Amino acid sequence: MAVLPDPAATRAVLIGTSRYAHLEPIPAVANNLSALAAALCAPGSWGLAPEHCTVIEDPATAVEVLEAVRTAAEEATDTLLVYFAGHGLVEPRRGELFLGLTGSIQHRSYTGLPYGTLRDVVLDGRAGRQVMLLDCCFSGRVLGFMSAASAEAVIDQVEIEGTYLLASVPDTSFALAPPGEHHTAFTGELLGLLREGVPGGPELLDLDTVYAQVYAALRAKGRPLPQKRDRNTAGGLALARNAAWAPPGFGPPPPPYDHEPAPPPTFMGTPTPPYEPGAAPADHEPAASAPGPVPLPGVPPMPTWSPMALPSPAPLPAPGGASPGRRRAVTYGLAGALFVALVAAGIPLAMSWMKGSSEDDSGRNTSKSSSTPKPGPTSGYNVAAKGGVVNPSTQPGGTLKFISQNDADSWDPQRSYFGFVWNFSRFYARQLITYAPKPGKDGTELVPDLAETKAEVTDGGRTYTYTLRKGITWEDGSPITSKDIKYGIERIWDQDKISGGPIYVQQALDPGHAYKGPYKDTSEDKLGLTAIETPGPRTIVFKLPKANGDFERMLATPSASPVKKSKDTKDKYQERPFSSGPYKFGPYRPGTSLELVRNTKWNRSSDPIRTALPNQITVNIRGDEQTNAKALFSGAYDLDLQSYGLTGPSLAQATRSSDLSARLDSPSNGILLFAALPRSVKPLNNVHCRKAVLYAADRENVRTAAGGPRTGDIAPHMLLPAIGGSDSSYDPYGTVKSKGKPDTDKAKAELKACGESKGFRTTIAVRNNRSTDATVAMSLQASLRKVGITTEIDPVDGNHFNEAIGAPATVKKKGYGIVLYRWGADFPTGQNFLQPLADSRFIESTGNLNVAELADPTVDDLFDTAIAEQDPAKAGSDYAQINRRISDSAAYLPLLFQRSVIWRGSRLTNVYTSDSWQGGYDYVSLGVSK
Repeated sequence: MAVLPDPAATRAVLIGTSRYAHLEPIPAVANNLSALAAALCAPGSWGLAPEHCTVIEDPATAVEVLEAVRTAAEEATDTLLVYFAGHGLVEPRRGELFLGLTGSIQHRSYTGLPYGTLRDVVLDGRAGRQVMLLDCCFSGRVLGFMSAASAEAVIDQVEIEGTYLLASVPDTSFALAPPGEHHTAFTGELLGLLREGVPGGPELLDLDTVYAQVYAALRAKGRPLPQKRDRNTAGGLALARNAAWAPPGFGPPPPPYDHEPAPPPTFMGTPTPPYEPGAAPADHEPAASAPGPVPLPGVPPMPTWSPMALPSPAPLPAPGGASPGRRRAVTYGLAGALFVALVAAGIPLAMSWMKGSSEDDSGRNTSKSSSTPKPGPTSGYNVAAKGGVVNPSTQPGGTLKFISQNDADSWDPQRSYFGFVWNFSRFYARQLITYAPKPGKDGTELVPDLAETKAEVTDGGRTYTYTLRKGITWEDGSPITSKDIKYGIERIWDQDKISGGPIYVQQALDPGHAYKGPYKDTSEDKLGLTAIETPGPRTIVFKLPKANGDFERMLATPSASPVKKSKDTKDKYQERPFSSGPYKFGPYRPGTSLELVRNTKWNRSSDPIRTALPNQITVNIRGDEQTNAKALFSGAYDLDLQSYGLTGPSLAQATRSSDLSARLDSPSNGILLFAALPRSVKPLNNVHCRKAVLYAADRENVRTAAGGPRTGDIAPHMLLPAIGGSDSSYDPYGTVKSKGKPDTDKAKAELKACGESKGFRTTIAVRNNRSTDATVAMSLQASLRKVGITTEIDPVDGNHFNEAIGAPATVKKKGYGIVLYRWGADFPTGQNFLQPLADSRFIESTGNLNVAELADPTVDDLFDTAIAEQDPAKAGSDYAQINRRISDSAAYLPLLFQRSVIWRGSRLTNVYTSDSWQGGYDYVSLGVSK
């Protein structure tokens, strides 16, 4: 029977190291300590007096910790609880665990606190029950994810009556400090359980119940699973009262809780994935006639791989090389992290369900308003990602309310590179050309905005001429002229003050950077950039030195927005951009909030794209993702501005509730998860060895390790579906046909062909601040091992990952035969997505993006042909050929076309996802119901 300890005779010592002199910091540990102390002192838990709960944050010496624990052990006669969170160090010869202190050094265990000594002090005390909670890395892995070298060996030492040890990970896995989450993964679940309770569970949550619930929660998210060892009756010790407990007879019976955790996955075979009642497996679409919303699976299938012990990591590469550029590569991530901001190409809007839009033979838009919107769904899982419009409406008014974890990188259109800012900026910034306000892939179509028509292209694709619409005005009522557009674009050249945004237009018009920008223009006539001509206030001409069929897509980015010279405040312009759109800046408190109000000088008849339904638009900036999710679920806000997707507890909550899951969408987010196989690293310089890796990779297992089917679709090749030239039937390695499973026979044949019939050894490089990358790498490691390819996983410092993998010399020196990362396009074309990865002219000594070091003259020539081509269909044909040659070279291992799970509020109208915005919602079409 569960029993709470006597608070007067119980003591707790909470130890945590979040700051280190020689290791990566773990800020979440500090949050763990304060939250756990508050929980243990709360009346609903142990009700400890604050003086009986000792918190030791960032200890500098072992003595400091041991003296505090000894004092508590001598005072406690009922129960003693000792908790530690932070880095773990492993003594290399004996494998003994040492706990990280602020001065600890990797591979120097004598700089930490010996676990054995701490254990002896605990067991020498007078308490009848000892509880030890360890949330640390046993193999010395650093920030973000940490591996366990011998968790079971540690647990085996706790063979004393009345003891209970709960370890956050098994001996070969990674414990997590997930980026963006307030707590470490294990402690976060523990605290959530204490706070929210277990519906249908017992009145008191004993340690065994706590373990079972935390295990199930972590398993549902595909995260490392905790381990426990207890003696005698320690498992019946209650840690808290159940916050969700209701006495019998009060209300309907709650759903049953899982007391015993499901067994961990076996090394052989795949366990049957459990699903929530009424839910369909995630890789099957719900039947069209199924009544009501169909929730996502609550628990993803567990990987079939069994984590194996990882070799000790090689030393992290020293920082070196230049940044790989400001492109939103997801080698973090695209964000960041991806990673961190997700890449998004600027996409536009306009409501085709409100306006019948068409173009005449000249390309002129002839939109006409219709009286009523077309019928559409009002709710349902994934309906906004299936080409439809949710809650279509023409009703104006109300306030559209965004919430965001982060502020913009810059609200200045020329300086922004965050995808969500590109999307949002169209409320107040227009361009000559933009993206069609249509769902899905149709949203990648270019349509005129400030211009009357798309460009008149002459001179073999080197001259683009536009005529501006009549009635386009600034927020002060003055007309927007061709000179305003030219000046806005010219600002990009002055990177001293206008930095941070993309420079594609600059590279296309002035590759030699001869022009120095409007702030440094010393010419007498002040004509500015000669590549842009303005023969009249409504005419603008661009003259490219070299034809580029993607030039209009470059002009569709916010960097090509007009700026009124008299309103340009240079580097302070981001605080209050001057509006050319239907909304203008109201109060802005950086890092806190932003309000957009109607621009009364905006002429609706001059804008076929923006419907401008809300009266105002607000953004509330908060720092905690999970708190923001709760605010969204409650209806306090309509949309997450960043739209990176739900994660952690909020994702689990939303997918398990039929009401919440009906407001989820899971669109493709324009990001490819893949691995580069650098040619400079032997034996990957042999094409057959590279092909052996591609055939041996279990991509379905990788998807499971990444979080299950909702994280993406298995990728058979390198070209995203939204990009011209991508062919869904192209399956060069039989990946789709085999449903992502490996072909070990072909892998072994390729190994024989490359002279490595017994396999070979190499290293997988991953970011150390992305937990998913760690689990994906471990999945790859397990599948490659089955054909004799042995790998070591090296977690590279996330802050310097791009520098490390962007330096071919470092890649070769470290032996990174497999480099795991992500990539996305700023605009959806083969030039923008494939060329940096596959053109040999992009190989650089620093800042290299062609990490595989693919050097194929035919590929280079095809890029030149495709880029100069004005016909998108013909260019797509060239990109398809490039994609095939990349596959033939086996330079890259494509893994997943990724997806995000995003949320739409119940008040939103005109909701659809668009491929031009990384699969996110097209903001400027949105309205709100009253």
